[in-house]
Amino acid sequence: MNSVDYGIIVFYFAVVIGLGFWYKKRASRHLESYFLGDKNMHWLPLAMSGSVATFDITGTMWIVSILYILGMKSMWHHWMWGFYMGAFFMAYMGKWVRRSNVMTAAEWMKTRFGDDSGGSFARTTYALMAVLTLASFIGYAFQGIGKFASVYIPLESLGQYTSVPWIKSMVTLHEATVLAILVIGITTLYVILGGLYSVVITNVIQTTVLTLGSIVIAYIAWSRLTPELLSKLPQDWTSLRIPWRIEELAGTDNATFELFGALVIVWVLKGLLLNAGGPAQMFDFQIFLASRNPRDAAKLGAAWSFFLIVRWGMATGIALLALVGVAGIADPEKVMPIVLMEFLPVGIRGIVIAGLLAAFMSTFSATVNSGASFIVRDIWQPYFRPNPTNRQALRFSHMATLGLVLAGIAIGFQAESIAQIWSWAMMALGAGVVIPNVLRWYWWRMNGWGYSFGMIGGILLSLVSLFFPDTPTYYIFPLICTASLLVSVGASLMSQPTDYEILVRFYKSIRPFGLWKPIAEKAKLSAKELSSKSENLPRTILNVVLAMFAITGMYLFPMYLVGHWYLYSVICLLLAVTAITALKFTWYQYLPEDDSSAELH
Repeated sequence: MNSVDYGIIVFYFAVVIGLGFWYKKRASRHLESYFLGDKNMHWLPLAMSGSVATFDITGTMWIVSILYILGMKSMWHHWMWGFYMGAFFMAYMGKWVRRSNVMTAAEWMKTRFGDDSGGSFARTTYALMAVLTLASFIGYAFQGIGKFASVYIPLESLGQYTSVPWIKSMVTLHEATVLAILVIGITTLYVILGGLYSVVITNVIQTTVLTLGSIVIAYIAWSRLTPELLSKLPQDWTSLRIPWRIEELAGTDNATFELFGALVIVWVLKGLLLNAGGPAQMFDFQIFLASRNPRDAAKLGAAWSFFLIVRWGMATGIALLALVGVAGIADPEKVMPIVLMEFLPVGIRGIVIAGLLAAFMSTFSATVNSGASFIVRDIWQPYFRPNPTNRQALRFSHMATLGLVLAGIAIGFQAESIAQIWSWAMMALGAGVVIPNVLRWYWWRMNGWGYSFGMIGGILLSLVSLFFPDTPTYYIFPLICTASLLVSVGASLMSQPTDYEILVRFYKSIRPFGLWKPIAEKAKLSAKELSSKSENLPRTILNVVLAMFAITGMYLFPMYLVGHWYLYSVICLLLAVTAITALKFTWYQYLPEDDSSAELH
């Protein structure tokens, strides 16, 4: 690293902290300003914010490492975290969430299950689950940023300038940990200062920096890769074909991918269930609630995936450079920082690293802001301070933010790798919560007790799975899902249904499809209401499928382009353009002009 690179990075950190102070006054007016930006934010910066918030540095390191190991067939792996979420958001789920008109996803439980004991229990259960999951993601981010920063900042060399034993020990033996705490501390500062305003505005800046950095990396990879170098790639590296077994991985550090076909089944199932359950416990629910109206929420969902296109080209370029140009990389999770250090010129390296730090900070800030909103709105206020003053609420919001970060760091200390904590959070914990989250939207008979017990049972089983780390995912996931389904349905049927008045109000406002016939009959919607609010199920399913094809084409296009596989790249681009053109006629022209009357008050 050169002084120019360090100067660029320091300047960037100064800008984002300055923005936190700039928005401090505006965000401090009340909680809706702090957490939702007054519900009056334009859909485009919200889309940029939500998109770049999933473009995190740890996740990108993980994507690169999986590409490095599996090649293009690793795209099947990404179903597990629901990377087709934009298709569901734009087709219908974004509108559903915005019509809820609440502040947090846990508060949404009141609109669905009421505020009796069952509904209150569901809200608390959801909030606790969200805080646990978000703390896990902070721990995952902690692992990644430490590994990334330790490649560039030779902190251990500073040990020779101090005679204090404990400081010398920290900077030499725990370099990655110290650097992770430093970066996380700076990011936490601007989140506490500015709330969602600073998160969104800095994310817009970060999207710009990150996009430029990604394009630079992809171009450098494209310019350096030659047919001779590409001939060194493993056989079938470019193929998306799904082999049932990858025999060469048996007995290696990557043996968990050996039975690849079985893993793809559970990855795809998990992704479909996750997306059908709507924005979950992360910042995505909050982003949609902050939009101006349901029409904007749908447009937000459509733009969500667009800003991630450059990520896939960059990740492929880094993986290819590592495979053909760098030898002796022992830890696949360090492929990305090592390649950037090796191939990027001075100055450009500083811009790119600032962009990647932007990716980390955007994801981290959105995660922390969302997690703190659950603690304040769904735990502290209902149980400890029902009517706080603005000053008390904001002060506790700052404390909640800090506490969540500390809990996440503690979890990060316990994990050995990015993959370890990510796999558990996505597949084991994800299996425990995904079924109740799906049933709440599509089955009227699901009540607060069914949701709560299904969620708690699933979480407990996911914690039990930690004691069996060698059990394959294709056993763990279906077992936990089945158990959670049985508990959710059983507890719902054994207890009283949610009050019909609440269900009718929810149905008339949200207009969900699925198993809602008894409630639809009671709602007695007028012809005007049916035409203005109703979701046409066949057209909605068509739009989801078309959007999935569009996302697939948009993501694969730059990946094949960087590797000089131009025919594949053109085919993918044509697929995306065709699907997007069709969506203009099947989706865009059916967007509601103004759905504000559908909101709950």
